[in-house]
Amino acid sequence: MPDRDALVSAIAVLVAGAVDAAAGELPDRVHPVAGMGTLIKALETRRPVGDPHAELAWGAMMTALTVGLAGATGWVAERRARRLSPPARVAATALALKPAFALRGLVEAGRNVRTALETDSDRARDALKALVSRDRRLDPPHIVSAAVESLAENLTDSVLAPLLAYAVLGLPGAYAYRAVNTLDAMVGYRGDYEYVGKAAARLDDVANFVPARLAGLLLCTVAAARGRGRAAVAALAAARRAADSPNKMWTIAPMAGALDVQLEKPGHYRAGAGRRPLTPEVIDDAVRVTWETGAVCIALAAGLGSIMARRRSRRRRLRAFTGAGACASCSPGGCA
Repeated sequence: MPDRDALVSAIAVLVAGAVDAAAGELPDRVHPVAGMGTLIKALETRRPVGDPHAELAWGAMMTALTVGLAGATGWVAERRARRLSPPARVAATALALKPAFALRGLVEAGRNVRTALETDSDRARDALKALVSRDRRLDPPHIVSAAVESLAENLTDSVLAPLLAYAVLGLPGAYAYRAVNTLDAMVGYRGDYEYVGKAAARLDDVANFVPARLAGLLLCTVAAARGRGRAAVAALAAARRAADSPNKMWTIAPMAGALDVQLEKPGHYRAGAGRRPLTPEVIDDAVRVTWETGAVCIALAAGLGSIMARRRSRRRRLRAFTGAGACASCSPGGCA
């Protein structure tokens, strides 16, 4: 007989994926990630400035508080959903999970850059703000490269990693991961946030270590289905350590191989040996690869979530059985 928790977990992931594909993102005024951003901004503006040790401590506190609150929110949502009937629990879990990941929103941001490039490079640079924080004074080929790189990298950050966190740790894990990644996006870089963002940046590296590598392998698999598997694997092998980040190139490099292009952040890294020119049509292909890989990510998370939910359910039943057996062995006067 199928385990109820396993079925609920798997179906909830698939329903959340369908909702994402159909509806995209919630408005910012009700989006949990926007709420995380508001909290992070409020804490960041109150940081001690000029004392590296104090900034490091403040950053660690800010990270712990934000991640802790996010995880607690997920825990409350999961506890409440568990009290519902299975169909209602699936719906509640799917709706709670959906804000933790964004596939349609990611590809729409890529499409916006591509559409803008057809008529106005300045509009394309402006649209690129939704994808990257780098200097956007780029020529059209480098705008294409930046958009494709971000689509690839965000397969980890925006899709696979939060879904894996849910599969392994439930809604608390998905929400905690989303908080870690939001912190890294807001303060996890050098310059003004060198010290206050260090805890968030390091935690993000750890949280994405496994998901980035798995996402890279999934990209290679999708590339193989398109007849570009060997090129994707070769690009990954050659460029996986090309950037300072331990995770970044694990998806950017195989995306370059899959599309037969060379992707480049000037002065930092290059990936891929393809000779295809970086035209707007490359973004169209990258969007298709992102959709396909994202669908595989959702299916994988549904399967893994089912396995993990079944294990958690068995542990709960074992604890309940052991507890009942212990009480049955006690004297009528009560447990000693």
